[in-house]
Amino acid sequence: MGFQRMVRAGLVAAAIAAAFQPGLAMAQQAQAGTVRSNHGAWSIICDTPAGTSQEQCALMQNVIAEDRPEIGLSVAVLKTADRKARILRILAPLGVLLKDGMEFFVDNNNVGRAYFTRCFSEGCYVEVDIDDQLMKILRSGKNAVFAVRESSDQDRVGIPVALNGFGEGYDALP
Repeated sequence: MGFQRMVRAGLVAAAIAAAFQPGLAMAQQAQAGTVRSNHGAWSIICDTPAGTSQEQCALMQNVIAEDRPEIGLSVAVLKTADRKARILRILAPLGVLLKDGMEFFVDNNNVGRAYFTRCFSEGCYVEVDIDDQLMKILRSGKNAVFAVRESSDQDRVGIPVALNGFGEGYDALP
């Protein structure tokens, strides 16, 4: 298996863990999640997490930096169990500079910066509540870029995320 395929396989496993229960063993989660549907660049992946009988689903996309194949992200959008909040959860690999957080651009406009909330064996997480304004930006945007830094003396690495299918996928999210 080539390096990029191994990275992608690892991202899929980590993405399932990131979406449903950060910190659980990736192998355990990789066996359970199933793709329910595809919407442009996004997929709805569902799983029944350990300790619960209710299935949870997330709108997800896994991406790798074009010029840095060792840096990939898993991007997941979830609705909370009570359906009152929406969360954007991003899994970045270990080794990114945590103190700078992650910058977020949509169609070359800086949407903001979010800071890492926690790290586990599969990587570090950024979580953002999706308010109405951010949802509007995500639905109308064409391309997003998440930017992280590996060290303070390096430029940020931008990882592109396609937004085609986001609105349709979010609307189909149970």
